[in-house]
Amino acid sequence: MRIATTAMWMVLALFATGAQAQVYCWTTKDGKRQCGDTPPPGVKVTTMGAPTAPAAAPADPAGKAAKKGAGGPADQEQEFRKRQIEAQKSREKEQQAQQQAEAKQQNCERAREALRALESGQRLSRVDKEGERYYLDEQQTAQETERARQAVQKNCT
Repeated sequence: MRIATTAMWMVLALFATGAQAQVYCWTTKDGKRQCGDTPPPGVKVTTMGAPTAPAAAPADPAGKAAKKGAGGPADQEQEFRKRQIEAQKSREKEQQAQQQAEAKQQNCERAREALRALESGQRLSRVDKEGERYYLDEQQTAQETERARQAVQKNCT
């Protein structure tokens, strides 16, 4: 019996929440505010509706909400990993550019040093395949000087 009574009250409570009546508020002759489902005749009534459902969100045809991180944790994790990979690639590019700039600087210094040595007027020697030392004549020195100038122009601009 108790179970049947409890079940009946629960069913009635469910129906009562679904059948919410319109609520009216008015001011009495005494100046007090009263609310109820039926106002007395001849009073100014303010309608107090049941809470309405929130307005539907406007359609997002461009999918901007998804781009702003409206996705779940998996989407956010994927975006985070993507940003990490892009940052790593950027660091690698910067590091490679820095190494290339340093190599170019070193090549420039070597080319300038070789050009200074050739233009100094001193006798220059080289070592051949057999390990014998020989001295450059004027024509060989002029050719080497021209090559050194081209190297300076290539590496120092």
